[in-house]
Amino acid sequence: MIKKILVSQPKPSSEKSPYHDIAEKCEVELVFRPFIKVEGLTPKEFRQQKVNLLDHTAVVFTSRHAIDNYFKLAKEMRVTIPETMKYFCVTETIALYIQKYVQYRKRKVFFGNTGKVDDLVPTMVKHKTEKYLVPMSDVHNDSIKNLLDAKKLTHTECVMYRTVSNDFTPEEVETFDYDMLVFFSPAGVNSLTKNFPDFVQGDIAIATFGPTTAKAVKDAGLRLDLEAPSEKYPSMTGALLHYLLEHDED
Repeated sequence: MIKKILVSQPKPSSEKSPYHDIAEKCEVELVFRPFIKVEGLTPKEFRQQKVNLLDHTAVVFTSRHAIDNYFKLAKEMRVTIPETMKYFCVTETIALYIQKYVQYRKRKVFFGNTGKVDDLVPTMVKHKTEKYLVPMSDVHNDSIKNLLDAKKLTHTECVMYRTVSNDFTPEEVETFDYDMLVFFSPAGVNSLTKNFPDFVQGDIAIATFGPTTAKAVKDAGLRLDLEAPSEKYPSMTGALLHYLLEHDED
């Protein structure tokens, strides 16, 4: 019987979250506890990439983490970002987040609608004389680089932050008594095996979102009980609700 579920994500800020409905409908306790966290590079680590922030006239932001670490590094390295710097963001929400660091109206801020860089590229092409800087995580592929190369845009990719294990305290390890674990990234699965080297799955159900996360569970020699997204259930919450209702009938 599944009564207590660990979701490896931050707690939703709204009570309107589908997770709230799951807890009520299925009478389960949901505990939100990220297995991973984002950590910024130090100025020393960043300098090893030999990238100069002021060699660029525009920045491409794909996440809030990228914004936080760009301005954090600039401050730590005592670099003053010029008023003329342009910002290209994959969504309006990310663009609005820039206000945390600079006055929004005074800056040149552009954003896409889909959350994908592809959607932003036509706008970037209109500003093809810019020298673009693309802050990234340590885990990334060359898709953005290839996209900008294809449009002959001048750009530099650099790593500004990394994903690390959000280690469990001894108390958390001692009281680890969940009936189900929900993972959203391979790094989360790696964190489980790092924090619990003697982990025995037994009756604990494991759910994953995305093919790479599912593969990480299988590679770790664990049993995968629920895999999302599927054609019928594109979201983790939809798949989880269906699984719990079905499981309850057993």
